[in-house]
Amino acid sequence: MGDFLIACGGTGGHLSPGIAVAERLNARGYNSSLIVSRREVDSRLCRKYKDYTFIRTPGVPFSWNPVRMVYFGAEQLRALIFSLRLVRKARPLAIIAFGGYTSVAIALAGVVLRVPLILHEANRKPGRAVRWLARFADRIYLPSGIRIGVLQGAKTRSPGYPVRKEIRRVSRERARRALGIDTQGKLLVVFGGSQGAGALNEWVRTNLQALGAEGINVYCLTGVGKGSDGVFQFQAPDGSHVKATFTPFSDRMGDVLSSADLTVARAGAGSIAELIHCHTPSILIPYPYASDNHQRENAQFLERQGGCLVLDQTRLRDLFSEVRELIFNDWLLDRFRDNLRMLDEGDSAERIADDLTRLLRLRRQKIGERSAVMN
Repeated sequence: MGDFLIACGGTGGHLSPGIAVAERLNARGYNSSLIVSRREVDSRLCRKYKDYTFIRTPGVPFSWNPVRMVYFGAEQLRALIFSLRLVRKARPLAIIAFGGYTSVAIALAGVVLRVPLILHEANRKPGRAVRWLARFADRIYLPSGIRIGVLQGAKTRSPGYPVRKEIRRVSRERARRALGIDTQGKLLVVFGGSQGAGALNEWVRTNLQALGAEGINVYCLTGVGKGSDGVFQFQAPDGSHVKATFTPFSDRMGDVLSSADLTVARAGAGSIAELIHCHTPSILIPYPYASDNHQRENAQFLERQGGCLVLDQTRLRDLFSEVRELIFNDWLLDRFRDNLRMLDEGDSAERIADDLTRLLRLRRQKIGERSAVMN
């Protein structure tokens, strides 16, 4: 069992940064075990990292539906019992929690058993789990300029969103070869994440022929269980052929984003961090049912920095004209890329690993000093 327990399951936006931090900690000689959910969205990405230890915990997402709320409570109790046993056995140096329903039980188990608790909040509107657990945390990583209540100063840091090493900007030609995309024309990438893919998938299907008629190729990540694979080919007005590719999942997001001239995506913090890291222009459509409407906060912040356009889901009828206008405007696309390049914070996961190393060293020193005084 590892030196760190990292609670990061439930969505790709939690799991991906957990893996990124585990990569940097393991490179320093630590061992990390990642606490994930039993959902397929976690299982798909976990299968790529065969050398890592993944532990699946009980639990389901919170719901205001009375029946589901009771089920949520029962699953959280099961998760707490599971977590207490796990922490007693593992005796980790620290527990790192990335929010969501998989974080609460393992964090509470750590508090009960006096294990240091580290929290990471990716969204510009902190979620329920992180807000509630913040009072128990030894360190809280927050987006720049964000606070939780009166918390500030020594307890908080703003290192940025940890991105996996493999997600990086490469040339468009190299990325398209890696994905088997043989076109040289404009490419629109569409993805909605684990929750918000349905409406975007429907928009692509409705506008498929119109996009093809404009000479716009499409690469659509439909989401696990939300669409089938397929490739459709159309002839553009100039006689060239354009393609629309549908695939439920990709574990090569660096190549996917690098291959795109423009993306249409939801506004989860993970998606935005990867778009910034790959310098990929986007039209963001915040998922309106995200908890506390945090995606709107994320998207509007990036738009204010000149990194994207934001379109409300109620205006999906306008999305086609926005895509057509932007994807052929190379000057504006270059402006977006320049702004994203300036927003790129570099290796945030490495900064977190640095800070954790210092935090644990100081903790050991304080324990040693107390022991010396007592003796």
